[in-house]
Amino acid sequence: MNYIVVDVESDGPLQGINSMVCFGAVIVEEGLERTFYGKLKPVSSEYNPESLAISGFSREEHEQFDDPKEVMEAFAKWISENIEGSPILISDNNGYDAPWINWYFHRYIGSNPFGWTSRRIGDIYCGFKNDLRASWKQLRETKHTHNPVDDAKGNAEALLAMKKMGLKLK
Repeated sequence: MNYIVVDVESDGPLQGINSMVCFGAVIVEEGLERTFYGKLKPVSSEYNPESLAISGFSREEHEQFDDPKEVMEAFAKWISENIEGSPILISDNNGYDAPWINWYFHRYIGSNPFGWTSRRIGDIYCGFKNDLRASWKQLRETKHTHNPVDDAKGNAEALLAMKKMGLKLK
């Protein structure tokens, strides 16, 4: 499959003004063993302490993380080594996660392997159930901890549960 679930933690709401702290990615497949985890240095001095606290890291720790260019290059390489064809980014909230990934890819490597395509798990589930109020989060097995790899795995587990219920994931 070409589906990669991504989860982002940041130190504020705005790409380029605030910074991505870390992100996790997992390929949607049985076992959920192929994962990526990146921790990135701040790109700006602007940050919201409350937003940063959600990630579980201090500002001092965040400042010691890896160079964003190196992390995004490694992520692009990981995608190309693990996905045949065009990857599709899926997240709990693609209105949040996808713009962060897009901004960092374009800023640091000049293109985004995901292109302009992303999907939101909640919308997939609502369409699958034909109910705009359908709730999907009970399908997660891994606890939502704000560790982005754990959160991506939980979200991928929900997609795999939907697949077992008849959702066509090809």
